[in-house]
Amino acid sequence: MSKLTRRSALLGATALMTAFDSALLGSAFAQPVLPKRGGTLVYAQCSGNRRGGDASNTKHPYFMIDLITRSAYNTLTWVDEGLNVVNELAANLAPTDDKLNVWDVTIREGVKFHDGRDVTAKDWASSFELHRRRNFASQQIKSTEVTGAHSLRFFLDAGNSEFPYVLAEYDNVVMPANDDFEKIGMTGIGTGPFRIVEADPQRRMVFERFDGYWRKDQPFLDRLEVINREGQMESAINGFRSRQFDAVLNIDPRLVRQLTAEAETEVVPASSGDQAVIILPKHPGSPFLDVRIRRALAYAIDREAIQRIVYGGARFGWLGNDSHMAGTDPMFVGRPIRRDVAKARALLAEAGHPNGITLPTLYYAPQWPEMGRYFQVIQETVKEAGITLPIEERPNDGYLNFRQGDADVTKGNWHKFAYTAVGPRNPGISLFRMRGANNESGYWSGPGHDRYLALYREAMVTADAAKRKAIYAEMQKICYDEVPAILPAGRNNVLIRRPNVRGLNNHPQHWSITWDGVWKA
Repeated sequence: MSKLTRRSALLGATALMTAFDSALLGSAFAQPVLPKRGGTLVYAQCSGNRRGGDASNTKHPYFMIDLITRSAYNTLTWVDEGLNVVNELAANLAPTDDKLNVWDVTIREGVKFHDGRDVTAKDWASSFELHRRRNFASQQIKSTEVTGAHSLRFFLDAGNSEFPYVLAEYDNVVMPANDDFEKIGMTGIGTGPFRIVEADPQRRMVFERFDGYWRKDQPFLDRLEVINREGQMESAINGFRSRQFDAVLNIDPRLVRQLTAEAETEVVPASSGDQAVIILPKHPGSPFLDVRIRRALAYAIDREAIQRIVYGGARFGWLGNDSHMAGTDPMFVGRPIRRDVAKARALLAEAGHPNGITLPTLYYAPQWPEMGRYFQVIQETVKEAGITLPIEERPNDGYLNFRQGDADVTKGNWHKFAYTAVGPRNPGISLFRMRGANNESGYWSGPGHDRYLALYREAMVTADAAKRKAIYAEMQKICYDEVPAILPAGRNNVLIRRPNVRGLNNHPQHWSITWDGVWKA
């Protein structure tokens, strides 16, 4: 496990800045750029806040405004900007044997909660009793055992070679121990660089520096404020121009060219980011029970057109392969054929639709600013293959409940032909999302699905990364062949900031942006 810390990353960034100064001005004039302490940073975030809380729970890490969990809380591990897992509050983490289903963790000592109390293994065990019940990635944890004041053991329901990534999930933070799962986390007390001082549910949160933070000399800012601008990107950008905001997160990538030309504006893209999942429901009467129709739709979509028109090219968008894997992941395997209109037409004819087909309405919500344009491109490009695709925008508010039906099709509450958003994660978590029990797969079943899950189970107990890569490649090929869902193209997350905002790095996982190393010049 790497011992990279935020402080070492900051020192590395400082060294790079110094080298850049030297190249421009000459070594005689270059001075190290050292962080400055103090000040307030106000930023707006534009992504849909699907889990925003109310006055009773808005300080809980499960319900805070998007992107700010790591302002007030910490996890055992963290996924860095390169999607590598590194230790955060774990000092050491390792499986007990080659079965990979029992993991021992030594916890960093000297970490304090915002109320001044020391964090112990009991707090971690209590927190994970909640997480394993409510976090999708943590449900594999059968139990935890406190093995010392600063050590604990995780027992999994099966081996998991990539378990350290699970511990980095933004929900899996440490909270003060509480046996009442209805109350744990409600106080907002965490271990993060900032403590919560004000909360206006789904609108605004204010944080102040926690002087007892475990990273020496951090954070640098006195105060951090986040404003929710979901579905109000133009308002957020206008606020940035009028100096109401120091940064805006998750802007429309098509605005990059315009914003780059504006004064006092720095554009910071991540190496990758979120992608859209088009859920193909497989309930009685659904056209997507026929794999030929699923394949035809996948072949008909012009993915390059999405990348070009919606995202302005490869720098800010990438091509999906109909799995949940991100294009920048080294284990990603691209679709061998991205578009084939003739093949799409032939598949439709074989399925009994020689004159084309009108599909049910595809629903989407404007979780990202560009979503309307995204689905308009899909709608137009599939026409060439004889596919008529009605689309309808729904409001973010209530969209999750609207699109999700019951997995039991006998109840008649069928899931919709709809879109959802997913972020980039490690292959183990990403590929598990296509399991038949998950709504995102449209409740996929059959021999292909069974083979897919058998390969997943094999990968999870394979410690060798090269061997896992071969297994993951076969799983992605099954997604390409069976098309349980369609993931046409993804976005590189983009933020803008003022030049005096230093240390604010973008991240493919927007929820993994950290704030302890941010400062204002």
